[in-house]
Amino acid sequence: MTALLAPGCTCFALRRLTRTVTRLYDLHMAGVGLKTTQFSLLKRVAAGAMPMAQLAMQLSTDRTTLTRNLKPLLDAGWVTLTPGRDARQRIVTLTDEGKAKVIGAKQAWRAAQRELELTLGPELVKTLHDDTASAMQLLTPLLEEKSHVHND
Repeated sequence: MTALLAPGCTCFALRRLTRTVTRLYDLHMAGVGLKTTQFSLLKRVAAGAMPMAQLAMQLSTDRTTLTRNLKPLLDAGWVTLTPGRDARQRIVTLTDEGKAKVIGAKQAWRAAQRELELTLGPELVKTLHDDTASAMQLLTPLLEEKSHVHND
């Protein structure tokens, strides 16, 4: 059976790649005072206000991590949290300052994206996107199933 498995740890290989790509994007984002994770969060919220639970799901993260990642954005005045339909729900909304930050950061993001594409080539970038999407389609239902088993 082990002959069928890929050499090495897939989790480690993917984490190493994502850390490397993140460092490249962070170098570009530093000029506008953002980290890549912050820009991704702001961009997602820019698409429309939403409950924290929905935002966490879209980002494939848990609420605790989302809360920690939102704190500097709240402190900077780029997002706000408002009460939702019930006392437990919080709606994340982009402020005018947050909208300006996203607009200002797009050029830095484009430069990072362009550098990545020039370095890796468009074919490899497309393959990474396609393979990542395929893996997410397969892994998401598995994780949902396993989390239901552990929550029962």
